[in-house]
Amino acid sequence: MVLNFTKMHGIGNDYIYFDAISQNIENPSQLAIKYSDRHFGIGSDGVILICKSDVADAKMRMFNADGSEGNMCGNGIRCVGKYIYDHGIVDKGKRTVTVETKSGIKTLELFVKNDKVDMVKVDMGKADFEPKNIPVIVDTDTAVDVPITVLSKEYKGTCVSMGNPHCVIFVDDTKSLELEKIGPYFEHNAIFPEGVNTEFIKVIDEHTLEMRVWERGSGETFACGTGACASVSAACKKGYCKKGEDITVKLLGGDLVINVTDETVYMTGTATEVFKGEIEI
Repeated sequence: MVLNFTKMHGIGNDYIYFDAISQNIENPSQLAIKYSDRHFGIGSDGVILICKSDVADAKMRMFNADGSEGNMCGNGIRCVGKYIYDHGIVDKGKRTVTVETKSGIKTLELFVKNDKVDMVKVDMGKADFEPKNIPVIVDTDTAVDVPITVLSKEYKGTCVSMGNPHCVIFVDDTKSLELEKIGPYFEHNAIFPEGVNTEFIKVIDEHTLEMRVWERGSGETFACGTGACASVSAACKKGYCKKGEDITVKLLGGDLVINVTDETVYMTGTATEVFKGEIEI
């Protein structure tokens, strides 16, 4: 059986996209494990299926490089918006589309250049600081400045859900972090029963953050859209940034613009197609 795929990325957070509307995709977890490998596969942070939806323009299912299914991917959903527009799954006159995810239906605003989607603004939903919804095991009403000890060093983490769990840690320097060494200890810490994505943030100024991220199931990635949203939400919570203002998050793969309001979080960034191909199963 031959499967067609498209390699896409949102500022370096790259996935292998399969159109599951026009072709039957079996065992997506195994596809993610095999083809995400950057030496023996196609190379990616995981696999995303674009499926038919009864409640939205399309449905997104995402699988991390270790085969685990995630709830949501901010960079991935921008590429889904681009795919369904560029490939005619939605009418070319549409500039607002909806995508069903495990974290609910997300609304996307498409910015088109030369008849192709170039940028996408996503309504990511409200940041949730309630511990049971993240989830994180703490004795407080909100998980702000939670002490986490990793390799004999104590960190202060602000935990938040963007449909998936995040732990945001503010640091003086992101470049010197030994993320390969410390990342797994955060991801699998006992206070996070479902694991966690960990963002390490340097505050440049009230409108600019610098970020590195260790993603649950994938390790360090070039970018994490939900992580950028969580980080700006945490920065607003701690008074480093202000709600209602555009905040630039500088990641290894590029920049995202995040705007946190009392009702929701908006994320704006690029979506890029790299190449198309086929694999034989």
